[in-house]
Amino acid sequence: MDIGRLSMNMSQAEALGQIGTAIMAKTLDSAEAQAAGEVAMLESMPPAAMELSVNPGIGSQFDMSV
Repeated sequence: MDIGRLSMNMSQAEALGQIGTAIMAKTLDSAEAQAAGEVAMLESMPPAAMELSVNPGIGSQFDMSV
């Protein structure tokens, strides 16, 4: 059993784990920033713009008889 090789392998495995964690943190930060941008965009839209439809008369009234 080579203690030096075992130590080096364990060190490399730890470094790879830290790199993977750092990459995941960057990905999460990027996703959070993108989601915040989308929320801000939706909040800045006037409510009337979201209610406009190509066919405004279709679906605006619903008559149901049982």
